Amino acid sequence: MSSAAPAQPSTRKGLTLTQQIFIGLALGIVAGALVQHFNPAWSAYFRPFSQLFLRLIKMVIAPLIFATLVAGIAGAGHFKVVGRMGLRAIIYFEVVTTLALVIGLVAVNLTRPGVGVNLPMGQDSGITAKPQTWDQILLHVVPESVIDAMAKGDVLQIVVFSIFFGIALGMLGDKGKPVLAWCEAVAETMFKFTNMVMHYAPIGVGAAIAYTVGHGGLGILINLAKLVLTLYAALAVLILAVFLPIAIIFKIPIRKFVRAVKEPAIIAFSTTSSEAALPRAMEVLERLGVPRRIVSFVLPLGYSFNLDGTTLYLSLAAVFVAQAAGVELTIGQQITMLLTLMLTSKGVAGVPRASLVILAGTLAMYKLPLEGITIILGVDELMDMARTMTNVIGNCLATVVIAKWEGEFTEASDQELALAAERGEI
Repeated sequence: MSSAAPAQPSTRKGLTLTQQIFIGLALGIVAGALVQHFNPAWSAYFRPFSQLFLRLIKMVIAPLIFATLVAGIAGAGHFKVVGRMGLRAIIYFEVVTTLALVIGLVAVNLTRPGVGVNLPMGQDSGITAKPQTWDQILLHVVPESVIDAMAKGDVLQIVVFSIFFGIALGMLGDKGKPVLAWCEAVAETMFKFTNMVMHYAPIGVGAAIAYTVGHGGLGILINLAKLVLTLYAALAVLILAVFLPIAIIFKIPIRKFVRAVKEPAIIAFSTTSSEAALPRAMEVLERLGVPRRIVSFVLPLGYSFNLDGTTLYLSLAAVFVAQAAGVELTIGQQITMLLTLMLTSKGVAGVPRASLVILAGTLAMYKLPLEGITIILGVDELMDMARTMTNVIGNCLATVVIAKWEGEFTEASDQELALAAERGEI
């Protein structure tokens, strides 16, 4: 009796979310141009539909940041086991992500892609008011009440509380496992919540771009193109001016490394998902000569603490919105924003659009118009591909660096790599 033929996977019909967002963007541009031509005052009717999307996003911010940070920190109890390697990894992650943030800030201040967008909302936000003194900034970091911080959406205070809570929970050991499991469940729930909210994104994006184009004209499209080009140029600088020198300093075989990480990078670029590239990345790094125990520790850890492309994008996008709103952030405010983003970008790898949630929290902290997010969302897919690929390359590089630092990297020969390639293993 012949075995039944395997069922063919059903072809998914309908448009993907990305396609729907692009359609919403196109329709919004057309509607905005018509409104601009006939009666710009009509653009006000679009605004409530874009603001509804922003309110949905804001609901996610506090629980998502709390749950992901606590789960990430408390779940990393194996830091004590690996000790030195964990400390080296964290130091490396923070240095590189800080450099990525700085490159993003420099790039957006040089090209100034947001100037001329003229978002009408938020111009009277008072963000350029009196600067805070150092003691006010220091005291503001620690919340008097985490409930109050969550109610106000103060991202930095939520992050600080979450870090202390996560460390304390990790110190409990087995007693803390039920709370850790609860936080992981909350994080997964909020990821699903974000996915649900994103189904409204095409309408929110269409309404936002229609409102902006209807109010300010088609000139905004030039600004969005400048934003995308600025990001790609900044990521290229990150790879050439940071990644490449690091590889040279640690004497990493660059040609073999590029050959190994090419496929995971392409997967990340095409799917815009770091998680999709993780299994293949772990496999090729082991083939390259990194011990399995280092790969299994450093690479997943990097997915939470070493999001180079995402952190660069966040610094660039936040200043873009400030420029679009006609707000001039001082150097001190931009540095504080840099430190905030360095913390808030942790623990959300592999979550579609999670960077938008982090960006929303940062903008709210500085009283910048959240409407800027819906404008960015129209071209976010183009930027997401590049920053996700950069995240994967950066984490693969970090894994090899730590292996070299530990003196446990055994470089694979060209013949071994060629045989692995023939077998489809690399």
